[in-house]
Amino acid sequence: MKDIKDYQGKNVLVVGLGKSGISAAYLLKRLGANVTINDKKKLENEDQLAAFSKRNIKCVTGSHPLELLDDTDLIVKNPGIPYENELISAAVERNIPIITEPELAYRITESQLIGVTGTNGKTTTTTMIALMLNQNREEGKAYTCGNIGISAAKVAQEVGEKDVMVTELSSFQLMGIEKLRPHIAVLTNIYEAHTDYHGSRENYVKAKMRIVKNQKEDDYFVVNWDSEEWRNLSKLTKAKIVPFSRQDTTEEGAYVKNGVIFFRGEEIMHVDEIKVPGSHNVENALAAISVAKIEGQSNENIAEVLRTFSGVRHRTQYVTTFNGRKFYNDSKATNMEATEKALSGFENPVVLLCGGLDRGFTFERLVPYLKKHVKAMVVFGQTADLLEEAGKLAGIGQIEHAKDSSAAVSAAYEMSSEGDIILLSPACASWDQWPTFEARGDAYIEEVEKLTREEK
Repeated sequence: MKDIKDYQGKNVLVVGLGKSGISAAYLLKRLGANVTINDKKKLENEDQLAAFSKRNIKCVTGSHPLELLDDTDLIVKNPGIPYENELISAAVERNIPIITEPELAYRITESQLIGVTGTNGKTTTTTMIALMLNQNREEGKAYTCGNIGISAAKVAQEVGEKDVMVTELSSFQLMGIEKLRPHIAVLTNIYEAHTDYHGSRENYVKAKMRIVKNQKEDDYFVVNWDSEEWRNLSKLTKAKIVPFSRQDTTEEGAYVKNGVIFFRGEEIMHVDEIKVPGSHNVENALAAISVAKIEGQSNENIAEVLRTFSGVRHRTQYVTTFNGRKFYNDSKATNMEATEKALSGFENPVVLLCGGLDRGFTFERLVPYLKKHVKAMVVFGQTADLLEEAGKLAGIGQIEHAKDSSAAVSAAYEMSSEGDIILLSPACASWDQWPTFEARGDAYIEEVEKLTREEK
């Protein structure tokens, strides 16, 4: 960790509890700041309150009083709190600097930083990169952190010059960066998402592309080359462009040709050797391979990782096989694009469990995928009726309603046959019924385990 004096004696307000907020507060205190932590929800955890008190961190919860801004020099904001929040908007009016926790982590880390963003595939790509960089590594270690669920501020205090921080960065987090400069930035893709937070797709894209705002000529931008829009976005960086493509040959980066993955003309491995299913995971692999090759990793080590990596929890995660049915958990599919990619990864008939938060979309674009891959559906949540309409347009005769994603498991099993895939891929956010997509996926897995125990 760098020995910096920037925060000594400064009054810093951390807005939002949670892993990142707590890590940021502890780090700032270590750096000599006067820290206040604030959350709208009342904190009643006595152990956590005692931990704050022991570190002389002031804790104000239950509301966002504007007087907290009176002596504040800097705000570290939880990424999920919108800028329209009363406290945050007041801080903007007063020209108080507002950053997010990855920015703070970047300012103190001694290690190289690799940043990964995109609508879909961020976590899988981040994980693949770290595994590849750690395969037979002789010095240092690659750490995953950021939006993947591990505080970047905590990791930044532990890493050294020979380590690498492979950091998943959401659009929310990137809104709050100033100096953060990834040596390698990765854009997996950009689709329609989070317009309720950003206000428009244009604003969402601008937030994503902040990942390259500080890059220089000796940095790298690894970018999906399968869309004209994404190719054009590469013009926004000064870094060296390293494209990857599943659809076309791109000699400057990673690509697929005749079922074989190449990087700049070098054969890496056959596509069908990748253990995790789906064309989207081929794209994730291409992005990760590009980073690993930039970092000097061997083809053999890269291929070994992809032959053995079985996926990230909640992302087309294989759960179990029972009575000839394979169960998969893709709870991270919080938009239609992710569900389309998940469905495209299976050749056997799918019983699809889907539904969740209504963000004002209809689901007609799913119809071709439903028609091609899905034999039956179980729908739930606020969008259940809309998804049923899409299923009927696709000609699916078996569509059942369930209370939620866990209650859908038994119904899906009853509708399935030997050889079928039972897939939770909601195409919607979880917040109508579950606090997180992880909670939704965990409940699904628990119900699958319960079903298989009862049937034995």
